[in-house]
Amino acid sequence: MKQNDVFLNTVGLLCAAGNSADSLKQNLLSDANFLTLDDSFGATPLPLGICHDDLPVNPLTSSRWQSRNNQFALAAYLQIKSQVEEAVARFGSDRVGIVIGTSTSGIADAEPAIRSAVESGNLPDKYHYNIQEMGNPAQFIAELTGVKGPVYAISTACSSGAKALASGKRLITAGVCDVVIAGGVDTLCRLTVQGFSALEAVSTEVCNPFSKNRNGINIGEAAALFVLSRQRQGVILRGIGESSDAHHISAPEPNGEGAASCMRLAMEDAGLEAKHIDYINLHGTATTLNDQMESIAVNQLFGNNVLCSSTKPFIGHTLGAAGAIEAAICWLMLADEQGSAPIHRWDGEPDPTIPNLNLVTANQPAKFYKYVLSNSFAFGGNNIALILERAP
Repeated sequence: MKQNDVFLNTVGLLCAAGNSADSLKQNLLSDANFLTLDDSFGATPLPLGICHDDLPVNPLTSSRWQSRNNQFALAAYLQIKSQVEEAVARFGSDRVGIVIGTSTSGIADAEPAIRSAVESGNLPDKYHYNIQEMGNPAQFIAELTGVKGPVYAISTACSSGAKALASGKRLITAGVCDVVIAGGVDTLCRLTVQGFSALEAVSTEVCNPFSKNRNGINIGEAAALFVLSRQRQGVILRGIGESSDAHHISAPEPNGEGAASCMRLAMEDAGLEAKHIDYINLHGTATTLNDQMESIAVNQLFGNNVLCSSTKPFIGHTLGAAGAIEAAICWLMLADEQGSAPIHRWDGEPDPTIPNLNLVTANQPAKFYKYVLSNSFAFGGNNIALILERAP
């Protein structure tokens, strides 16, 4: 450890495969299916990572806070509430910040309101435009907690949640904040499900990352909020690497140059070499192009030695929350003395046209993981890799 290390002290989370750290950790080691075949977000039934748990009642009654997205944020926040209250009491509300990644915010609740306006000419009385603003979840958490420090959103599509953690670390190392609540929240809506369907990027089956038979993603919803501070508790956020290859508005750079660059930069930031990384949480969307470029990038840097898996067959691709919920999965691996890597769920048929990776099997023994890396790659080549380190 170093004197100025920033720690991910604790996490609150919610997704299709679990509504707590303990339940998610257990479910990621199973062969169960947590995706739901659903047609309420489009004409074609699709497997979606829907959270069916009862959500907490929103204590803020103003219509500007009333969205399913904010209920997700609330469910995650309640799991870390005591640590947040302790931080505010210790450091003062102006020394605590909030950075939340999202790509949908309250759009799911805005969609029926807009439909009503089109059909009747009037918006519902309870509709408030603020629910669909990207900054709304961060402002919501600030309203709940009374936090007066920096409060803002990150919206860079599928890298948003991881970018929020990177921003939280920078606020602390720059001396702006002593504690930051950071993470990602995204809930299902027609805009994203039908949008990815229009891109011909979704699968009508549970996604099959890195298989020769892969044919697209499953969309999901999730929330993961961390408490970041210098307090020596939890897991160290050791390295951050970011790149922007700007190859195409929606397709990744095919040779994995942007992906390799951000992983390399994360290792440089952490002062590590490829041999030190024990596990990689792959972005692993199960689209043809993403898996192709990511396998090339990982193989270029690590060969096929390091253990890897994609957790999207368990929870779906949770878009703006993906980088945060997958960092939470890595956090769970490092929080125990003997950690277990999430199994890689697929049909076991490798693609002979891409490099083989060392994918985690169902009988993978628990081991001591020290450094794990988590990839998030977004539209426009907006890439980030995080390295988390087990704290002594």
